[in-house]
Amino acid sequence: MQSFGIHPANIYLPAPGVDQQKWAVVACDQFTSDQGYWQQVEENAGDAPSALRIIYPEVYLSEGESRIPVIRAAMEKYLAEGALTLQVENGFVLMERTTESGSRIGLVAAIDLEDYDYTPGTSAAIRATEGTILSRIPPRVKIREGAPLESPHVMLLMDDPKDQVLGRLYEMRAALPCVYDTDLMCGGGHLTGWAVTEDAQKDALYDALKQLNEDCKGFLFAVGDGNHSLATAKACWENRKKEITEAEQAADPARFALVEIVNLHSAALQFEPIHRMVFGADGKQMILDFAAYLREKGMATMPGSDIVFMCGGETTGLSVKNAGDMLPVAVLQPFLDQYLQNNKNCEIDYIHEADAVEKMSQDQGTGILLTSIEKSSLFPGIVSGGVLPRKTFSMGHGHEKRYYMECRKIK
Repeated sequence: MQSFGIHPANIYLPAPGVDQQKWAVVACDQFTSDQGYWQQVEENAGDAPSALRIIYPEVYLSEGESRIPVIRAAMEKYLAEGALTLQVENGFVLMERTTESGSRIGLVAAIDLEDYDYTPGTSAAIRATEGTILSRIPPRVKIREGAPLESPHVMLLMDDPKDQVLGRLYEMRAALPCVYDTDLMCGGGHLTGWAVTEDAQKDALYDALKQLNEDCKGFLFAVGDGNHSLATAKACWENRKKEITEAEQAADPARFALVEIVNLHSAALQFEPIHRMVFGADGKQMILDFAAYLREKGMATMPGSDIVFMCGGETTGLSVKNAGDMLPVAVLQPFLDQYLQNNKNCEIDYIHEADAVEKMSQDQGTGILLTSIEKSSLFPGIVSGGVLPRKTFSMGHGHEKRYYMECRKIK
């Protein structure tokens, strides 16, 4: 049967007796300028087995490679001591995540990295939504290569307005074994998961995917979260391919990556803007520089609310004249890239919460608030333009992001 890029996997979960609430933590690329959040996670986890020990929160990336051996040692320890056990064999996990935005259904599955391509304009079944920054991949490769496990925060989106894939599985949930059911720390809501392992259940999944594949003309999945994490898995696989024969490649664990698949049309899946915080930047001068940059491009600023600069308690809202169909973020980001090149003393971070930007812009630099895109424009935008500008949108607020629960062996 055709796989449509996704495959069942051997999925490891916290063993019975392990506190699932202490185990599950939010994606490593969240709250990257908020050490207080991660200190709270540390306090919540305590000495219990926790996914916190097997990930690298990006708030700590300045520590360099010193954390990597500690992470790998924790993975080996959890496997050796039985804190993680194989609980879903050759199957999937159907999951329900409840947050303040509603109930979101997802499917944890392995994808074949041969079916994924982040090159703009690709015709692959699995495509990136935003431009991939190649310089961000090598540091992440160092973390993944040599690790015995992966735990995913990658989320793929399906354009399935009829909800024919996940809706059909969700209707079966009463007959599926429950493998986890827990509240999530730090306001993350609630998470429930069911094992999908029977042949009839998997056949129903692939039948639905076959119909969706016909409807969407082969563009099945767009990477909604974790673009660079998936690009890292792809890079590791390309390196691994050079070391093994073609016959060995078919079933090599490094060929696959664990992800969560979500329907774009889920009412609980809200697109939120990703804001910018430029530390050390003078807001007034940045606005002048932005206006000059636009003039060079045949555009101009005008009062509006598409791009809002915040610095030292002052707020300036702007829109852009003569931008055509370009999104505000597509106009802004190239300017910021140029600005950072010219102002080496400044640093940028991408922030999901507007109130955090407002707070930091009081005395740390210039915050820039943006508006979000419409969900319905995502797949057509990728088809027509290849990819969207990086950090164009976020799926929900930071605490609604994927929490690590499932693991898979990648060696």
